[in-house]
Amino acid sequence: MEDMNGSIAQEMRQLLTAAFAPTQLEIINDSASHSGHLGDDGSGESHFTILIESERFAGASRLQRQRLVNAALGDIPGQRVHALAIKARAPGE
Repeated sequence: MEDMNGSIAQEMRQLLTAAFAPTQLEIINDSASHSGHLGDDGSGESHFTILIESERFAGASRLQRQRLVNAALGDIPGQRVHALAIKARAPGE
């Protein structure tokens, strides 16, 4: 389920689109399933999964891809979002 109502989800979509020109991008808000758990700040925007496909990831390791995504998101991971699962791949993978 794509969350396009949340401001953080919208900001992440804009940042990732600008940085990677993805051929596929899905941002899933997992916050509801973590309600009341550590890191739940009550905002409804504390836990996300990002599924992204981009040519920029061709030849990069899984760790390099995650670092690229985290760098593109600036202060969002760890500061404004408690948990972020990243599934990054190149087209055809």
